[in-house]
Amino acid sequence: MKFNKYLMNALKLGLTLLLALTISGCWSNMGSKPAETGTTPAAAPEKSKKTTAVYHDFEDVLVPMELTVMKDKTVVVSTPGFRSGILALKGRVDSTSLFNFFSNNMLKDNWNVVSKIKSPGNTIMVFAKSSRCAVITIRESQLYTYVEIGVAPTLGNTGGEMTQTDLSE
Repeated sequence: MKFNKYLMNALKLGLTLLLALTISGCWSNMGSKPAETGTTPAAAPEKSKKTTAVYHDFEDVLVPMELTVMKDKTVVVSTPGFRSGILALKGRVDSTSLFNFFSNNMLKDNWNVVSKIKSPGNTIMVFAKSSRCAVITIRESQLYTYVEIGVAPTLGNTGGEMTQTDLSE
């Protein structure tokens, strides 16, 4: 009887460790750009990189692959040369990982940080470019983490660079 209890505890511990290693391996790859297909230099060994993030409706807002689009809550309007709207997503991703992911990748896509607000269960991140702004909201629930990415043209801007006055109005 003691042996069966020992065996069950060892099995539970082994499964827990395996799950922890699998999850940590997935999260450590979240910040990388999608792999490009093509030829590799002859000197480098050929490795296939897994795509961990994609661009959905906005060509300069990278989104982790673990998030899926919620079509019933997404509204994106396309006009010649511009897209705006709200992209709604959900997934089983840690909100801190998402905060770090968006903080890093929005900067890489030439967005300027305007503001970041973190509270238990909710995060709001605001970014700007010369003619538009982006607001990323991350909300935790028991089962999923929900992300909304809103992109819109800036108001009262004539197309020039954002100034401190533009941001404070």
